[in-house]
Amino acid sequence: MKSKKILFPITIIILLMTLGFFTQSCQAKTISKKYVQESIPTIFFHGYGSSYRAETQMTGAAKEAGVTNKIIRVNVSPNGYVKIIGSIPKKAKNPIIEVNYDNNKMTNYHTAGLWAKNVITTLQKDYKFKKVNLVGHSMGNMAINYYILDNYPNKNLPKINKVVDIAGHFNGIIGEDDEPNRVTLNKAGKPDQMDQYYQELLKLRKIYPTNTKVLNIYGDLNDGTHSDGAVTNSSSKSLKYLVSKRAKSYEEKKIVGKMAQHSKLHENKQVDKILIKFLWEK
Repeated sequence: MKSKKILFPITIIILLMTLGFFTQSCQAKTISKKYVQESIPTIFFHGYGSSYRAETQMTGAAKEAGVTNKIIRVNVSPNGYVKIIGSIPKKAKNPIIEVNYDNNKMTNYHTAGLWAKNVITTLQKDYKFKKVNLVGHSMGNMAINYYILDNYPNKNLPKINKVVDIAGHFNGIIGEDDEPNRVTLNKAGKPDQMDQYYQELLKLRKIYPTNTKVLNIYGDLNDGTHSDGAVTNSSSKSLKYLVSKRAKSYEEKKIVGKMAQHSKLHENKQVDKILIKFLWEK
C-alpha cells in the first residue's frame, strides 16, 4: 500500500511535466497572427570576415517574436558548393535561412553574387518557392546586389519580394576608398564621387526589380564622422540613387549611438524590431 501511495504523486508529477512540455511545444509552433502567413523564405547573408553567427541575433529575435518556427542554415564552401543543414517542411510559414560562407574574406563581388545565386537555386530545387526575401549585412549587401546585377533577366529565379540592406558600403569603405565627410549626395542620393564598384552598380538603375520593396538601415555613431565607424552614411545612403526609381518602395532608417557601430548593428534590438516589422508585419 505504501508503494502505491508513493507512486501515485510521482505519476501525477510526470503527467504534469509531460503536459507542460507538450503545451510549451505547441506554443513554440504557433506563429503570431500579427505577421503574414506565407511560404516566402527569408535568406540572411553575413559580412566580410563573419559567419552565420552574425545573423543569429536577428533570426532568433524573429522566431521569439512569433514570426516563424523554422530556421535552417546553408553552408557555402570555398568553391561555391552549397550544403543545406536542416530541412523546411512544405507547410512552413516565413522560413528563415542563415547563410554561412566558408571563405568569408573573399572580396570579388561578382563571385559573392554567384554564391548567393547558388544558395537560392539550391534551395529552390527542394522547396519550389516563387518569391524570396533577402537580408544582408555589410558585404552581404554586395552579394545581394551583384546577384541582382549579374542575373537579370533570368526568369527562372524567384522574384525578390523584399530586401533589407544593413550597413551597406555601396560607394566605398573608410580607410580603403572612402573617408568621413568626403562624399556628398544630392537629393536623389547621387554621390558626387563614385568608386569603381559603385560605377558597376549604376546598371541597377535600369534593371532593379520593380516588384521589390527595399529597406536601407545604416548606423551613425554621432561623433562627427557621419559613419558607423567603417562605412560613411553617404556610402550607405547612396543605395537610394541606384534603386529608388525602380523599386516598388524605398525607405531608410538611421540608427544612432554606440550600438550603431558597424559590427554591432546586427546585434541591435532596434534593428531587430525594424526588420521584423518591415519583412513580416501585416
